[in-house]
Amino acid sequence: MPTLRLPNWSPRTLLWASVVVALITITLKTWAWWITDSVGLLSDAMESLVNLASAIFGLVMVTVAAQPADEEHPYGHHKAEYFSSGFEGILIIVAALGIIWTAGHRLFEPQPIEQVGWGLLLSVISSALNGLLAWVMFNAAKVHRSIALEADAKHLVTDVWTSVGVVLGIALVSVTGWLWLDAVVAMGVALNILQEGWHLIWRSSQGLMDEALEPDVLAKIEETLAGFAHQRGSVEIIRFDHVTTRKAGQRRFVDLHMHMPAAWSLGRAAALRGSVEQALMSAVPGLRATIQLLPSDVEAHFDSQQDLL
Repeated sequence: MPTLRLPNWSPRTLLWASVVVALITITLKTWAWWITDSVGLLSDAMESLVNLASAIFGLVMVTVAAQPADEEHPYGHHKAEYFSSGFEGILIIVAALGIIWTAGHRLFEPQPIEQVGWGLLLSVISSALNGLLAWVMFNAAKVHRSIALEADAKHLVTDVWTSVGVVLGIALVSVTGWLWLDAVVAMGVALNILQEGWHLIWRSSQGLMDEALEPDVLAKIEETLAGFAHQRGSVEIIRFDHVTTRKAGQRRFVDLHMHMPAAWSLGRAAALRGSVEQALMSAVPGLRATIQLLPSDVEAHFDSQQDLL
């Protein structure tokens, strides 16, 4: 069967699309709440407001992250995307607390729901738009290694599940006549998005703290280095150690030492280092490799007491 190939849209284009979709869904969900007076649909509309704010902030941070390195930021601006993810997590938590507050009042003073059919239809249309955009953004996040896109996509998926819960809750209210179910569903939705908000904040904090690369990426690096390592009998002619990695938004970094015979000329050693760097960057997209050359009988030492002072 032929596979569906998605257009290779940039993160900025997709975040602009997220802004437009957020405006559409806010309109539809607010309309649904207005005609039904359902606190569940109100909570759904409030989360769409968060979608809009998050998409705008994400767009700003992606624009900053795309700026080239300068004198004050020699490693580039890639970490700006982590601020987008953290900001989105905070907004999600604030929205969840607002939903719980509103639903708590409605729980003790339940109100009848009007025009259920139209309200559910508008909510389903909004969910379909969010679900389609989230699917496209997840695929693009993998291609561009963009945490801003991934965070926005996860939030959209959370919004979809929120809408599903709200639709089921309102349907149950219309069938059973239990008006308090509307508030209970809204609280359940709030607890669900609280968890997602905390996850985004945690993921952002780990990125800002120079988290190591993923295990599968580390395996590719080790496999590439093993292809250059050389041993003659029990003596290691070329070896690598002190391999350290970190992530900064879309960019990946690896630092390591390459040991070789002291008798080699500087030109020969530099040529081999260039080959290793090129192989690493070809094996891992977005990787920047820094390799320090050392003679085979020299060891480097880290984390001494002087470094900790």
